[in-house]
Amino acid sequence: MVLLNKPFDVLCQFTDNSTPTRKTLADFITLPGVYAAGRLDRDSEGLLLLTNCGKTQHLISDPKHKMAKTYWVQVEGNITDAVLHQLSSGVQLNDGLTSPAIAQHLNAPDIWQRQPPIRERANIPTSWLSLTITEGRNRQVRRMTAAVGFPTLRLIRSQIGDWTLGDLAPGQYNVISL
Repeated sequence: MVLLNKPFDVLCQFTDNSTPTRKTLADFITLPGVYAAGRLDRDSEGLLLLTNCGKTQHLISDPKHKMAKTYWVQVEGNITDAVLHQLSSGVQLNDGLTSPAIAQHLNAPDIWQRQPPIRERANIPTSWLSLTITEGRNRQVRRMTAAVGFPTLRLIRSQIGDWTLGDLAPGQYNVISL
């Protein structure tokens, strides 16, 4: 199993036939025969698991297993307890109500600077929250925060099941035994 800290603006696959200059996993992982277990959008950062075991890949990515995934989310505005309660209860999206999540205030994590930096507006504050979900809908976290009035500025996956990002820097990976 490979734990990778996927940098911002990296495609979550090993090849990109449409835009060959775009960075892919092949720019960071040179191990043969491993594949991403799940996805992480190009504009999201953080923990990505890769494996050469189909059974493990299925356990991580199949929605019926409901493996928890935790994200650190920087949003525009000061997140309130009422909004955290809304996120925890489930949010109505265009494809239905989300499952309940675990949403908590988060002090700004001690993390790397993103390149390029996020867009910040001097007169609008930002805040951080930790959001744990058990679904994996397309761009779900971003859609959830937008639906409650707090657009996501930065999204970092910090944990998948029992696996954590730890102190991996962007682009670094660690090989572990299962």
